[in-house]
Amino acid sequence: MNAQHRAAPKDGMRVRFDRSAVERVRPGLVDELRRDPATRVLVVRGDTAQVTDGPLTELRMVGADEAPDDAEWAFLGRAGDGGAVLLARAGSPDQPEPGWASLRAVAGDLGAADGDLLSTAVSLGRWLRDSAFCARCGQPCTLENAGWSRRCTGCGTEHFPRTDPAVIVAVTSDADPERLLLGSNALWGANRYSCFAGFVEAGESAEAAVERELFEEAGVRVRDVRYRRSQPWPYPRSLMLGFRARAVDDDEARADGEEIAALRWFTRAEIGEALVRGDWTTGGDGLLLPGRASIAHGLIAEWYAETA
Repeated sequence: MNAQHRAAPKDGMRVRFDRSAVERVRPGLVDELRRDPATRVLVVRGDTAQVTDGPLTELRMVGADEAPDDAEWAFLGRAGDGGAVLLARAGSPDQPEPGWASLRAVAGDLGAADGDLLSTAVSLGRWLRDSAFCARCGQPCTLENAGWSRRCTGCGTEHFPRTDPAVIVAVTSDADPERLLLGSNALWGANRYSCFAGFVEAGESAEAAVERELFEEAGVRVRDVRYRRSQPWPYPRSLMLGFRARAVDDDEARADGEEIAALRWFTRAEIGEALVRGDWTTGGDGLLLPGRASIAHGLIAEWYAETA
């Protein structure tokens, strides 16, 4: 390992995160890096990690000797300064721990590198937790590729982390470009609204999934379906594909009454007020939008910025 890697600091990742996937095939990589005092380790419990309490929210890294004894290890990649970063997946906490925060709660406050790193760590950690046995024959699996694959000790099948594609859609009005259609899930509070989302089914394109989900959940036909952006979202293991679409007929909008309890056309002014208020985590009496960590928030804020 060169001097640049050995000199890497442990206090934060202010530079871009590189998965460095070409290194994963090197035998003994994780053990080698665990012996290197310059290696940074991100400990993850469930979907939580330690964060700093300074003026900037950053992930708190530790040395390999500070990781829990029962941790399962994987190579996450390298910081832009060349420093190696390992994942130590530990057991989920019995209750919230001071100084720890979930990806869902803190991702919107992290920088791009830390946000990417935590999302990767939570996704990979959940797969490590759930994949100890072969889905084909039930025999135990061993880790390979620095924690990024498992091989069955019985039938020899190789398993990789699974990602399920899902679509999420911001629907604009056909009659009035100043209006956006949002829905309230049956499991949420009465004034919490978001974009419409659902998994892509077998043999289905993402665009077809957009049309199907909107018709099933909101009763609307849509056109002008346009891809906007994507976001990994390990709840449970999704890749959210963000779209914008336009309703064919605003009057068709009807909540399905099962997954979606209510839906509304919101004006630009109402969306703007909710974005400024920013009480998506603390609650409030007005419209509650998704938190900054989610792609739903990004799609809504993007629409508002374009029409403001």
